[in-house]
Amino acid sequence: MRHGNPTVAIIGAGPYGLAVAAHLADAGVDFRMFGRPMAFWKGSMPPGMLLRSRVRSSSIADPRLKLTLPRFGAATGTALAEPLPLDTFLAYAEWFRAQLGLEIDERRVDKIECTGDGFGLSLADGENLESRSVVVAAGIGPFAAMPDVLDGISHDLASHSSSFSDATAYRGLRVLVIGGGQSAIEYAALLEEAGAEVEVVVRADGVRWLHDERMSGGVRHAADRVLYAPTDVGPPGLNWVAAVPGVVHRLSPHARSRIVARCTRPLASAWLRPRVAGIRITTGRQLVAVKEQANSVTVTLDDGSDRVVDRVLAATGYRVALDAYDFLGSELLGSIDTVVGYPRLTSGLESSVPGLHFVGATASVSFGPVMRFVTGTWYAAPAVARRVLGRSPSVLLRSWPGRRHGDGRVSRERPAE
Repeated sequence: MRHGNPTVAIIGAGPYGLAVAAHLADAGVDFRMFGRPMAFWKGSMPPGMLLRSRVRSSSIADPRLKLTLPRFGAATGTALAEPLPLDTFLAYAEWFRAQLGLEIDERRVDKIECTGDGFGLSLADGENLESRSVVVAAGIGPFAAMPDVLDGISHDLASHSSSFSDATAYRGLRVLVIGGGQSAIEYAALLEEAGAEVEVVVRADGVRWLHDERMSGGVRHAADRVLYAPTDVGPPGLNWVAAVPGVVHRLSPHARSRIVARCTRPLASAWLRPRVAGIRITTGRQLVAVKEQANSVTVTLDDGSDRVVDRVLAATGYRVALDAYDFLGSELLGSIDTVVGYPRLTSGLESSVPGLHFVGATASVSFGPVMRFVTGTWYAAPAVARRVLGRSPSVLLRSWPGRRHGDGRVSRERPAE
């Protein structure tokens, strides 16, 4: 384990933290990485879950293009099914870390503050460190958004999907799932398959099913390559714009917000449809009142109808608000320029506080929707590394794998797999 003061401190050890570490290591930058490896993925996603993202858009960025998912499959003899099981992705992330020999300090960072020459970090065991730069890759866990109507209801009876980790614990229970996106529909399927009685309530007029664009052969394959960017984020046409975050960053705030909204609206994968065919899905309705009983809750919808259920599961997404990162000191937090709770970022995903970078979902307002997905690591990691080295990322740096040239640009040539 590395000791002493690093040049860069990385807070978080999920896909974005791993990708940034890989690029800093390759550039010879001294860094230390803090956090439990893949903690959110392991603790907030249930066994049996399948990734919505395709294999081609789920590789973690590495500067040598040797650690993609296809390379992992070939090296370990692992079949890469579509859709990709969560367990396979977790095994891949561990293989990625091991191949690079990345050391991760699992101690909690309690507080980060500005110092004269950078940042001071206070660790849970009392150790204090200093670093010139900090990369916040702490994920979305603290941003779980619960509907206001559930305020005051016991967590044992009503909880957010981020705390859903074992469908078998709901066997024999009546469960109301709120939401119409991937998590809501997939968790409903897992619950029903585990023996729960499930109903899904969707505020929209219907579930929006993600078109299955996996074509093969001849003209259809060619059409697939033209219509759908390798990031698999967003509808045809717009997805190619979103795939180049440097370009998105140069658009007006209004244009960026429209791109993010259009590319991240609630959708569910088409392969889930047969799994929820027997589940009651109530659309065009929302909760207006919830009353807690001893071991159940009565839920009232806006049409006046009631449901008596044993559990409510809110798959209602995440709302970024930087103050939910309790390790950001109050003075530091007050110095960060924000936009609707998100940090306003410049070149290299750097905040208004020099040397403080944010990657992942917190960067999506500034750099677009791919920052909410693993594919965004292909832009974020090299962009941060270049900024740390005092270089500006290319505007055309894209967010999917491609061969790198010595000047750091990404060509159109596809990597060997």
